[in-house]
Amino acid sequence: MTAETPVGDGTEIDASKMPLLDHLVELRSRLLKSVLALAVAFGVCFYFVKPIYTFLVAPLVAAGQSKLIYTQLFEAFFVELKVALFAAFMQAFPVIANQLWKFVAPGLYAKEKRALLPFLLATPRLFTAGAAAAYFGAVPVALTFLLSFQFDLGGVTQEALPSAGSYLSFIMHFMMAFGICFLLPILLLLLESAGIVTRAQLVGARRYMIVGAFAIAAVATPPDVLSQFLLAVPIILLYEVSLLIMWFTQRRRAQTGEAGDTPG
Repeated sequence: MTAETPVGDGTEIDASKMPLLDHLVELRSRLLKSVLALAVAFGVCFYFVKPIYTFLVAPLVAAGQSKLIYTQLFEAFFVELKVALFAAFMQAFPVIANQLWKFVAPGLYAKEKRALLPFLLATPRLFTAGAAAAYFGAVPVALTFLLSFQFDLGGVTQEALPSAGSYLSFIMHFMMAFGICFLLPILLLLLESAGIVTRAQLVGARRYMIVGAFAIAAVATPPDVLSQFLLAVPIILLYEVSLLIMWFTQRRRAQTGEAGDTPG
């Protein structure tokens, strides 16, 4: 006799086993929907590229710089394309994440879905919070510092004339770096919940994390000490916040376990 699979194990997975060809068709459908969402968002953002670009250069104006130059004839056009694509990706990310979730979710058990869904919902919010922290906090401070080197040198004026392309790269790197680094708690909590790392191991690796935070900041920010501090310090703080959340989570698990062991 062949042993039958328990009904409870099978019902935890939404879909039955699919052939490889069906998986590829499903993947193509999800990719096409994601690309379509990105294309529509790009068209809308390119139509409104001037207001979006004005929003991005507002920190530069607030820092006292009133001029952007472009040294190549096609530079201004490509800058607007990059601005529209950057904004389109930000707008289409929820749709792309939703399509990814719909592709992956049928292969997950119900317990795995319950564990992953909060992280999926928190990802765009934390990324937006990181980008906002860069735009409203780190970028103005960095610009004020970098533009402070304009002065006279024995009758020769040292003046900042940033190009449109260089400034766009500057602010996009800041916003992307902060947005991605603000996802650190999600990564650490996922690793801890999966049993790959423990809170004790992360506590022991704190000194290495501090060094790693400054190494990441050195790569992801302009080559000045202030910009590196502006990114490294939030990474370290987010690491500590992750450890604190793990402590509360472990405490709640322990209390739940004790309640379950108590005779009824």
